[in-house]
Amino acid sequence: DVQLVESGGGSVQAGGSLRLSCAASGLTYSSYCMSWFRQAPGKEREGVAGVSSTGSTYYADSVKGRFTISQDPSRKMLYLQMSNLKPEDTAIYHCAAVANKDPRTAITILNVHRTPSSGAFWGQGTQVTVS
Repeated sequence: DVQLVESGGGSVQAGGSLRLSCAASGLTYSSYCMSWFRQAPGKEREGVAGVSSTGSTYYADSVKGRFTISQDPSRKMLYLQMSNLKPEDTAIYHCAAVANKDPRTAITILNVHRTPSSGAFWGQGTQVTVS
């Protein structure tokens, strides 16, 4: 079974930094685009960053220049370095995977498909709180 397990969330003051990690298992990592989504209370889930197996990246405008997505395919690890954090970045951050070659397309797909039966895999999330 595919498993995505996030870690690294926490509480931080505005202007601070956090690094999220996602450990993937049960999938052929090179066949998937990996993404980070976030969901704040009362808001829609938002795709914030994605990376393809070849290293192409996508960032939402809201995080561009502040967040950096990276990965270590050999360890099936995904990361999100978050800097200059703002209170509006407060959310539960989820790691997600879908078989695709383009990170922006992957996020579009993941905005619709949320279940393994549809080829979309999600982690349980890690809370990030910025005050």
